[in-house]
Amino acid sequence: MSHQVALAFEDGITRFIKVGANETVADASYKARINIPLDCRDGACGTCKAFCESGKYDGGDYIEEALTDDEAEAGYCLPCQMVPESDLVLQIPTTSDVANTSAASFESTLSEIRRISETTCAFSLEVDKREDLSFLPGQYVNIEVPGSGGQTRSYSFSSGPEVDIVSFLIRITDGGLMSTYMRDTAQVGDRITFTGPMGSFFLREPKRQSLLLAGGTGLAPLLAILEKLAGMDNPHPVHLIYGVNTDIDLVELDVLQDYTQRIAGFSFDTVVGDPDSASQKKGYVTNHFEPQHLAEGDVDIYLCGPPPMVEGVRRHLEAEGLKPQNFYYEKFALAVVPDAEPAAPAAEAPAAQAAADQGYEIGEEHASFEAQFDARMALELAVVELTMGKLAEGQLGEFKVLAELAGKTLDGEKFINAEEFTVTNDAFHEFLFKAVGNEHLLQAYRRLDVPALMAAVLRQEHWIDGAVDADHLGIVAAFEKQDIAAARAAITAHNQHAKATMAAASKAAAQ
Repeated sequence: MSHQVALAFEDGITRFIKVGANETVADASYKARINIPLDCRDGACGTCKAFCESGKYDGGDYIEEALTDDEAEAGYCLPCQMVPESDLVLQIPTTSDVANTSAASFESTLSEIRRISETTCAFSLEVDKREDLSFLPGQYVNIEVPGSGGQTRSYSFSSGPEVDIVSFLIRITDGGLMSTYMRDTAQVGDRITFTGPMGSFFLREPKRQSLLLAGGTGLAPLLAILEKLAGMDNPHPVHLIYGVNTDIDLVELDVLQDYTQRIAGFSFDTVVGDPDSASQKKGYVTNHFEPQHLAEGDVDIYLCGPPPMVEGVRRHLEAEGLKPQNFYYEKFALAVVPDAEPAAPAAEAPAAQAAADQGYEIGEEHASFEAQFDARMALELAVVELTMGKLAEGQLGEFKVLAELAGKTLDGEKFINAEEFTVTNDAFHEFLFKAVGNEHLLQAYRRLDVPALMAAVLRQEHWIDGAVDADHLGIVAAFEKQDIAAARAAITAHNQHAKATMAAASKAAAQ
């Protein structure tokens, strides 16, 4: 009997292989031309060491120097020796490039478009060779927008992995590339290409109760998770809290109600931020955590929403002194300008393996904010080389609009709106990485936790270096003049001003 093994790489790419009876994962991987790390092939060196997120296997024979008993107990394994006894999910400690593989590409037909609210649209795709598409519930794909010249947008599946027709949710944004297509020109029967699956946000094997938290169209991957749970024998309670800004943003409530019948122990609440809402529960999702939802920390939390929501939940848990067994999250960018759509999930940082008794936290910061900002600067200096002199007039105009929007949230050395600045600032910095058309550079930028760090620290009352706004405009001006030296100087100076802002805010927060 063969089993399916998901190989999740550090750059967010996931490849699926079939492993036959009595076959090792490494042998099956190389048969599929996926070159995972490997050296001795007999359990002596530990080069292939991976982490098993889910599933059962025979670990095979190996020596202590290659894999200690403590590591094996924590879930580490040697693909050169292990033989699956069920489907598996493995975290492979390398990138897909190094493994000589990449995300698969699929052709599909647009089979349904549903405007399910004033702000949200759902669409479905009938995939060619559907049997070749495997994904984990919670993952996303990059969808090429028809008529855009190859531009892509990222969307999480809202359907489960066993469903024939795959589905997605999209927030309608004025001027958004996919929004405009779906609203104005899309027709059933259109051909659509996508690549994937991607992402480390997905359902793990349930071992305890779960708390699912959705912000807006962050509901999509959680619907995929619920669909998977509906087909499983899961004895653990599952509760979903679904938060939106206004009543019209609430969608798929009938689907959620149906899951209360299909999943034993499933319940859900809706929370609306608008104080004038007709909803019984208002405010933030954290306002409506009940003790039974958190089980004194014996809970797995799955959260998909914008960076401020992620940080708000983390701060709430810290304030309450609660550390969940596992905390998996995915952040997506809020829409602030035309062509910046909030349905696109950010490629979260690789899973961070904590001590066995502390569980997982996806996207956990491993470096200070200085290191994160320096990493962003290094990426930006590299992308300048690839984009200088290559931006069309319309792109330059959009770049300037992004800079101006970030500036509107500031007043000299004061914040007008610190939360909006975090979002608009991220959109500005992400622009060049989207414009260059290199998916690996874009994902490298998105794996940084700069927006989350800013959202966690910056507050309305804090000081901001007054040069930040001028830096943004200076970077744009350098591109308008095609002056690469000026762009590099402006980016380097901006990094210092940004770090000074963060240092002051961190100091103020600690007092």
